[in-house]
Amino acid sequence: MGALKTFAGIIAIVVAALAYMSLFVVDEREKALVLRFGEISRIVEKPGLYFKMPVADTVVQIEDRLVLWESFDMGVQVVDGRRYLVDSLTVARISDSQRFRQTVGADLARAKARIETRLDAALRQTYGKRTFGAALSQDRAVMMREIRDQVRPAASELGLEIVDVRIRRTDLMQDVLEDTYNRMSSERRAEAQDLRSRGEATKTRMIAEADRGYVEKVAQARRQSEIVRGEGDATRNKVFAEAFESDPEFFSFYRSMQAYARTLSGNDTTLVLKPDSDFFKYFGTRNQTAPPTPPAP
Repeated sequence: MGALKTFAGIIAIVVAALAYMSLFVVDEREKALVLRFGEISRIVEKPGLYFKMPVADTVVQIEDRLVLWESFDMGVQVVDGRRYLVDSLTVARISDSQRFRQTVGADLARAKARIETRLDAALRQTYGKRTFGAALSQDRAVMMREIRDQVRPAASELGLEIVDVRIRRTDLMQDVLEDTYNRMSSERRAEAQDLRSRGEATKTRMIAEADRGYVEKVAQARRQSEIVRGEGDATRNKVFAEAFESDPEFFSFYRSMQAYARTLSGNDTTLVLKPDSDFFKYFGTRNQTAPPTPPAP
């Protein structure tokens, strides 16, 4: 009786093991390849619980989601000869599980290496037809579509579909970056010097114009002042002439008084004149005779 129970237990364990080995699960994130003695017998694409032949069948899980591959520092050269480093992002999906298994052994790492080789060639070809400025302008979207279309045939041979290719960064190599920086720095210094030179020229012209305007205005003011002074002198002379004609004796007296005021205004004025000079004619001494000499006794 004990031996029968032991045998029944062994049979139950074997059945459970066979049942466990006969079942496999496929979830919504993957597909499954069922291999029988190494050959693909069927492909399971829908999620669920499935049966397989124990021992004879093996199951290979295949990713059914989008795969993102990042590529860094891929060297490219543009039409002007400068070299750049490009970072890109490739979005792919396994479209043919059987071919994917046959070409790269269902290994995503091997598939990425194969795709990166073709991607590098596509980047070189696409960038080689353009300048660096094109990668930073509206041509960027066109370039990414061109790269994607060039990679797609090679990916299709591996059972992959390239959904999209994105350029994440385009940057100068370090040596080219330094040369570009030095060149741009020299250009900016030359531009600054040109601006300073034009500023100095403008400053010199403005100063010259201001000086010329100043001289012209001063000359005009002096000319106007001379005209006014001349007109004033003419009016004064006219007034004097009219006064002289109306009363010559009074005019002579007036002019003599002015001469006395100007001449004798100082404290140390010394005049050496004859007593009968016209200058003293209004002092009451001119034409006066000397007092008579008394007769001798």
